[in-house]
Amino acid sequence: MIQKKPATQFDICLIQDLARRSWEDAYADILSKEQLEYMLEKMYSEHEIIFHLQNPNYHYFIILDDEEPLGFVGFEHHVEFNTTKLHRIYLVPEAKGKGAGKFGLNLVKEHTQSVGDNRIILTVNKNNVARQFYESQNYKVYGEAVFDIGNGYVMDDYLMEFNL
Repeated sequence: MIQKKPATQFDICLIQDLARRSWEDAYADILSKEQLEYMLEKMYSEHEIIFHLQNPNYHYFIILDDEEPLGFVGFEHHVEFNTTKLHRIYLVPEAKGKGAGKFGLNLVKEHTQSVGDNRIILTVNKNNVARQFYESQNYKVYGEAVFDIGNGYVMDDYLMEFNL
């Protein structure tokens, strides 16, 4: 049975491991090995995750199947007026077909509603097949953006939203 567990500082290594396993699967054909390593170090350093965990509007949840970690979600309320941003939803390859992605998105919806936000936004790489998953869950593309992330790398993304 798919379950959730709020993440704490004690889960930082687990989050880092899940991110790496997920990214190596999802981005192998999209990003160079160098860019993947750069982004993992930048976005999933212990310092970065602690910074998020200290923000009262930012939440991480580990997604589990019978105590086995399948992935995680990270989202932040009130990033814009009435808007929650889904920063991270990453699942290991073994999670495919178990309903963990839908579970994670529903978790974000529930938390978004509970704080009075009525919109969820996210960015997805233009070449990531996850876009089709989001669209199957009624997320819509509302724009495109290229983000300079340093070291000569950019993220070329679709901006997506879900209105509650």
